[in-house]
Amino acid sequence: MNDANTLGRDLRALRTSRKMTLEELAAQLDRSVGWLSQVERDISTPRMSDLREIADVFGVPLSLLFGNAKAPEEEQGRIVRAAARRVMGEADMGLVETLISPDLTDSFEVIHSTFQPGSRRAKPISRPTQEVAYLVSGKLDIWLDEDPFTLKAGDSFRIREQSYRWANPYSEPAIAIWVISPPVY
Repeated sequence: MNDANTLGRDLRALRTSRKMTLEELAAQLDRSVGWLSQVERDISTPRMSDLREIADVFGVPLSLLFGNAKAPEEEQGRIVRAAARRVMGEADMGLVETLISPDLTDSFEVIHSTFQPGSRRAKPISRPTQEVAYLVSGKLDIWLDEDPFTLKAGDSFRIREQSYRWANPYSEPAIAIWVISPPVY
């Protein structure tokens, strides 16, 4: 079995993408470096309370840490079926995001985002990333460093370590594909 889909590999990818050492993460979790190392090597299994703390430290939804749906061995770490994508993001804000990338171990991640009609992110967000997004369908309003833009299907945009916010005041969902480096989920 390909071990690319393990919790340990995903945790290591999250930690390294944030330029954290084992020592720094272990200190934030109030756990030993040895324990964390064993979790990253899939020798130890964290408790649910540990997973909640890890998700909080990384600012990711808990569901991200539950891995991928089972797939045939030859597809693991290489193919992501539409029905098997991991759900993440801010569904409570009307944004449904799924991971298109097979896992979090690359230097980038690819996200499928659906912005529901009437949804919005009122408070700007800023991440230490470079991102490119392509609007597949619908319309979306986006503010890059408070400069407003209205995007239509076929448009794309780039974010480089700047603040942004978005709104979909339109009657149809807006669907976008994002490439984000380094991975943030």
